[in-house]
Amino acid sequence: MRHNKKFNHLSRKKGHRDALLANLCISLIEHKRIFTTLAKAKALRMYAEPLVTRSKKDDTLNRRVVFSYLQNKEAVKELFGVISEKVAERPGGYLRILKTGHRLGDNAEMAMIEFVDFNENMLAETAEKKQGRTRRSRSRKAAAPAAEAPKAEAPAEEAPKAE
Repeated sequence: MRHNKKFNHLSRKKGHRDALLANLCISLIEHKRIFTTLAKAKALRMYAEPLVTRSKKDDTLNRRVVFSYLQNKEAVKELFGVISEKVAERPGGYLRILKTGHRLGDNAEMAMIEFVDFNENMLAETAEKKQGRTRRSRSRKAAAPAAEAPKAEAPAEEAPKAE
């Protein structure tokens, strides 16, 4: 029976699984985006998000707890420095998993896992979407230049277009 066994064991013993997740987490912190299997990405999200939450409060206890999981000084510095500044106002959900298809060799389902606040392309798209206006305000803006058009002077004589 499988009662009360909620996390994916990834076909590994505990020590091997802990080392795998720590190494994946270190790579994710260093590169901000990694490609792995979907099962490992989901397991990594459960492993890494509490560490990112701890990094939001920079004190000795939290640094020691995170270091006990990762065993990598550079990753701890990066997590408590650059990453914690970017996610300071975010209440949770620091990682995004996007499915990327199947691997050619064994047909395993692959995924990309990344920090939400570090994808500049998606941040630019959301900024453009926020600038959009409602239909009502667009019609008012369209009506305002039309009303001002008769007041404007007639344009100067245009040169003929070359074909």
